[in-house]
Amino acid sequence: MPEDPHICGLRKAREEMKDMINARNCNPIMVRLAWHDSGTYDQRIQEWPQRGGASGGTWFQEQLDFPGNAGLDKARDFLKPFLEKYPQVGQADLIQMASALAIEHAGGPKVDMRYGRLWVAAGDCCVKGDSREGFVHSAGLPDGGAPFGCGATTAAQHLRNVFGKKMGFTDQEIVALSGAHTIGRIFKERSGACPFGFGNAAASKYTKEDCIARRDGAKGVGMAGGGAWTKNWLTFDNSYFTQSKDANGYPLDKDLVWLETDACLWTDQSFKQFAELYAKDQDAFFRDYAKAHQKLSELGSKFDPPEGFKL
Repeated sequence: MPEDPHICGLRKAREEMKDMINARNCNPIMVRLAWHDSGTYDQRIQEWPQRGGASGGTWFQEQLDFPGNAGLDKARDFLKPFLEKYPQVGQADLIQMASALAIEHAGGPKVDMRYGRLWVAAGDCCVKGDSREGFVHSAGLPDGGAPFGCGATTAAQHLRNVFGKKMGFTDQEIVALSGAHTIGRIFKERSGACPFGFGNAAASKYTKEDCIARRDGAKGVGMAGGGAWTKNWLTFDNSYFTQSKDANGYPLDKDLVWLETDACLWTDQSFKQFAELYAKDQDAFFRDYAKAHQKLSELGSKFDPPEGFKL
């Protein structure tokens, strides 16, 4: 019996996507695209697709235009050839697949993924930016610093409002997911929260075109520029947690970028216990991260068949 075309398409796309990620060094933006798709999820809303989550909404301009999604059209465009070649798989699965592969390619844990997500068919089916009670923009995606769109007065409360109250994560899961910043970058032109911008001249010490950031020591950084949370920002490890910090939770290395929502992991006592654990034990971080990433990749998803399937 011939293999189901959906499963066959996903298998082929997965192998080709590995090569694309390796060639483009686009690991961080692939993760960000998937997270910001899942990040619209609101556990207080039952209906699909109004509840948001991993349903492919970031494929459409209506969601890409959220303030929190600046620059993600580039990630979407990286995946367009896969959807054109394998239209039966849908953008919701493609987006989440790319994120899991990006983590694994950078040296991180293998995420136990489930597929078969239904996907929103058009931009007018996407959630609206002001549709989340208590959040003023971007369907409740997290802010890096004050003023917080949820009205929180502290970064720790903002993280709990977004990831706990809205999305259903525990404190431990919030800290584990924060560790994905080990492969992240931000740009002055996109967020305004970073002094480092586009291109080699505006890059940080660690994001210039000749920097070695990959776990295999190979050259290549994708587009030069921006600021990173870690020195080797294309390597997934626990270095986000291990670098030296001051009493306020900010790194001593001023060539690294850090936000209020990073610093609070070392000043809030509940968050701090998990941050310190992951600094000491990379295996524990990888274990907890993989579970939290899988949960994030399924938030709000509606599967066909209902139990989904694995490759």
